Formats: sequence, structure tokens, C-alpha cells
Amino acid sequence: MSIRGKAFIAGAYEHPGRKLPDTSIPQIHAEVALGALADAGLSLADVDAYYCGADAPGLGGLAMADYLGLRLRHMDSTDMGGSVYMSHVGHAAAAIAAGKCQVALITLGGRPRTTSLRAPGQLMGEPPEKAFEPIFGANVSALYALAAHRHMYSYGTTSEQLAEIKVAASVHAQYNVNAMLPNVVTVEDVVNSPMVSTPLHRLDCCVVTDGGGALVVVAEDIAAALDRDCVKILGHGEAVEHTRGGWQDITVTGGVRSGADAFAEAGVRPTDIDYVGLYDSFTITVLLALEDLGFCAKGDGGKFVLDGALHSPHGRLPFNTDGGSLCNNHPANRGGMTKIIEAVRQLRGEAHPAVQVRDCALALAHGTGGWLSTRMGNATVILGRGDA
Repeated sequence: MSIRGKAFIAGAYEHPGRKLPDTSIPQIHAEVALGALADAGLSLADVDAYYCGADAPGLGGLAMADYLGLRLRHMDSTDMGGSVYMSHVGHAAAAIAAGKCQVALITLGGRPRTTSLRAPGQLMGEPPEKAFEPIFGANVSALYALAAHRHMYSYGTTSEQLAEIKVAASVHAQYNVNAMLPNVVTVEDVVNSPMVSTPLHRLDCCVVTDGGGALVVVAEDIAAALDRDCVKILGHGEAVEHTRGGWQDITVTGGVRSGADAFAEAGVRPTDIDYVGLYDSFTITVLLALEDLGFCAKGDGGKFVLDGALHSPHGRLPFNTDGGSLCNNHPANRGGMTKIIEAVRQLRGEAHPAVQVRDCALALAHGTGGWLSTRMGNATVILGRGDA
């Protein structure tokens, strides 16, 4: 069963806060839920399905359904790290197509900038790799740096090329009044910023913010009845990659498979895409996604991003026009949600005029959750204007 055209994103909302020391995590989820529902012209009483990741407090969906007063027919608390919200959009569309629900609410919220990422009492056990990897320094930045180092060795990619990704994000962020880092930077600024984990510099890394976001996915008849431009869900794919006992190519992500499935279901090609929202936890994350999704050949990512290729509105592939996780917002250390929200804005023509892609008809949002070089979840969604 294909989900193509069976469901629509009717509401999208990004929390404006980046530091929220006096707001609880459940409250953030509630605020973004109400914001997205208001954007869609719906209410909590209309919701019959709820989706959340491990950022939701307590017992996740059960706790939030109680907190929000939701009467549900369907619930999904799948977690794939920062890519999970792309997965949730696909899962919600599939559930709607199967008749399991009609109005699905997806929320993200957290406060990693002012407190710990996980809420007290959350049931998270120790992962099986704990006794084997952290003792050798396998922290998040080191694992992404390892992939970047290998890409440089294999393909001649340079720090200056990676820096172009940060520059593009900063050029866009200057127009976002809520961006954490609104100042434009240069390639020299990036490569001269302090080294975090060779070869990644501080400005190759994303911001850490409080906040959140939400989406409302609805059935076709609901979308038709709303006084709102709705965005059509055309294709979805997801893939899990891991070390495979040491046989993993750390310059390749699951985007190869998730992207291929999403493009096949949508019936479009990379050259048809007008705008991309790519999870940018680090600059290397974007470069690998561009290659693995088919926007350029493996190893050519460094060349592809040159000459303003990612800048909106005139670059050949505008990306992350809100400033992305590199400059704008990385709520709960999970950047997938905001990539979908900005893609929705672009398709509705609601992005800032300085970065709005002209006649934006097709957009792709892609997430890489977990960690490069080890285990990751990848998910891709392809979206189109509702009138397409």
C-alpha cells in the first residue's frame, strides 16, 4: 500500500523559545501541540492519534495523552533519534491510509540547554555498547569527526568545503528573528574556530537549544474541509544502519536506502526537488546526506556545496532556510522536526521572503538519528504542495 497523496500535513509549529528554564518538558509538548493544531484550524478534541519519541517525558505517549486529554485510537512512540519525526510522518500517513485514524498529532519538546535531556524517571536502560565504546573516547563529536576524517582521506574533502555548509546556514539564519546564532559567518570564521574533534571545528557543530515543534497530519477529506493550505505527503522511507561487526563503511548512511524508497514512492527524482531540509547536527551530516540521497555522486559532496549551491533562493539546491540546527534551533538535541516544519513553510510560501524558494512545489526532509560511524536511523519524506 502506498501512502502517496493519502495524507496531508495541515499544521506545523515551532516553539519560539531557545532557552526555557521555567517551562516544563510536558508544557513544551503541550504548547507546540496547541500551536500546530491552531495552525491547522483544529483542536485537541479532533486528535485521534498521537506520535512521540523518547524526548516525551515519563511513559511517553501514555503520559502525554493523559496530560493533553487526548482520546486516541492509535499511538506510536517509535524512536530513531533525530530522524524519528520523519518516520512519524510516514507512519501517520500509513495509519491514515489504513483507516486507523484521521488526525495525527506529532510533538517534540525538551530542555537540553537548561537541564538534562531526559526527564526524571524515564525508563532508559544502558545500551549494549556502553562497555566497549565510551572507554575509547567514542563520544558524539568524535564519532562524527571519524566519518569526516575518513571522507577527507577517501575523497579529498577539505575543512573549507565543510565550512561552506555552515556559511549557507548562517546566511539564512540572519533572517530568522528566533535563531540562536543569527550572525553570518565566513569560511575563515569556521576553520579558525576552536577544534572540537579533528577535523570538526566548533562552528561545524550544531547549537544546543530548549524548545520543540509539532505537526498535524490529516486524512484527505479532513484536509479538503480545512481553511488552510495543506502539504501533501508523497513518499517516505526509513532505514537502520549499524556497525555490522565492523564491516560498515562509515562514509555511507542509511539515507541511501531511505531516500531511494521515498523517491520511488513519490515517483520523483532528486533533480525534481526544489528545497531540502537536511538534519545538520554537524556539517559532515549534511554532506553525506547530499551524496547518499543522490543529489551528487559519492565523494563529490565537497565540490557540490561550493559556489553558493545551498543558498536560497538562487542556489541549485536551497537547504535549511531557517538556519537549521547549525544556527537556528536544535530542540531536545533532535533536529528532524524543524526540517519538516521549514519544508512546510517553503511549500506554503510562508518562509521569510529573503529565502523563500520561488514556485517551491517539491521538498524533501531527511534525518540522520543516532550517530555516524556506528548505529543510526535514517528517514526521508518527500512533500508537495496540496494543489499538486
